[in-house]
Amino acid sequence: MTLLLTVFAAVISTVIWYKNAPDDKMKVSALCWMFWGASIMWFVDAVFGYIELGAEFFRPSPADMLNDAYLGLSVIALALVIWVVILLIKDPKGSVRASLFGKKK
Repeated sequence: MTLLLTVFAAVISTVIWYKNAPDDKMKVSALCWMFWGASIMWFVDAVFGYIELGAEFFRPSPADMLNDAYLGLSVIALALVIWVVILLIKDPKGSVRASLFGKKK
């Protein structure tokens, strides 16, 4: 479940990035890298889980699926928080700087 959620997030963020490429003012590329990195991490985890558990890997209990869904959503939320922090630091539109210093555009 974690793998599916992060792959969906990676694909969606990649489509959004590609639609606006090469203009990357909102730093969506950083979000893409985070989601694709998490997807690769969960894929490697799935491969090792399959090696360890065999066919049982494909029959998780509902409780395990729910835990994995929460973990996947937590990873997505953390990546979005990091992305927002990047946006606040880089301030591509100058909004934070304008609000801090009281300057109007």
